[in-house]
Amino acid sequence: MAKDTITDGTAEGSDPCCAPPGDVDSDAMATDLQVLTAMGNDTRYELLRRIANADDGVCVCDLEAAVGVSQSAVSQALSRLYTAQLVTRRKEGSWRYYEPTETTAALLETLDDLRGTHE
Repeated sequence: MAKDTITDGTAEGSDPCCAPPGDVDSDAMATDLQVLTAMGNDTRYELLRRIANADDGVCVCDLEAAVGVSQSAVSQALSRLYTAQLVTRRKEGSWRYYEPTETTAALLETLDDLRGTHE
């Protein structure tokens, strides 16, 4: 390495070619990644779409039959969606019903807009 070169590859006394990138809010990034990760699985995404397209809350047992996976897999997927605040849940007797949050509605509408369709 030449004596007039700094370790980042720029010559001593010269200006960098580009402005440094802006800062990133690490808390916001963590939240965004949690949401995107929750939606990034085909079963979870299908459950989210089915819940969003329902008129009222959807029971786990109805979702199990619709997506063709075990009740345990549906429950785990719904737990992940709930943790990411993409669905709400309410308990009636021994059943839990799931509904989309406003965030989910906005995200799905944005995806529909990007794709040029509305379900």
